Amino acid sequence: MSGVHVSTTINGDPVEFACPQDETLINSLRDRVGLTGVKEGCGTGDCGACSVTLDGRLVCSCLVLSAEVNGKEIATVEGMVEDGKLHPLQQQFIEHAALQCGICTPGILVAAKVLLERNPNPSEEEIRYALAGNLCRCTGYDKIVRAVQAAGKEMRKKSR
Repeated sequence: MSGVHVSTTINGDPVEFACPQDETLINSLRDRVGLTGVKEGCGTGDCGACSVTLDGRLVCSCLVLSAEVNGKEIATVEGMVEDGKLHPLQQQFIEHAALQCGICTPGILVAAKVLLERNPNPSEEEIRYALAGNLCRCTGYDKIVRAVQAAGKEMRKKSR
């Protein structure tokens, strides 16, 4: 099996690595780049635990080959922290106890960030729809929805 050289941007930083041509992005992120916030829940794109953004689009990193990300921009949950400060979504997840085991949390945070960037004041229905691809077996979803609503409110205040 031959390998590929990948040159990409991850969380704003240029990154290069070599990997087998059939390696998935989740495995490269975790094993080659050391970004273990990306979690594998199902490996089939059904749970959303491995969600990242690829050129601003939400994707399941278990379904993307690393060779496909050459020259593209990737954002993971680790990139949400700025200057050592938690993103409002991360802070609100803590304050609303919207996480338990933590497997789904990184993917949900990334998906919620994409939602709030596109729609800073989503309804409960819009939040639930945007997060429908992210499965949580521990918390139920009410606390997650409330945390996303609170983060959206906080982010709107800061943008004024």
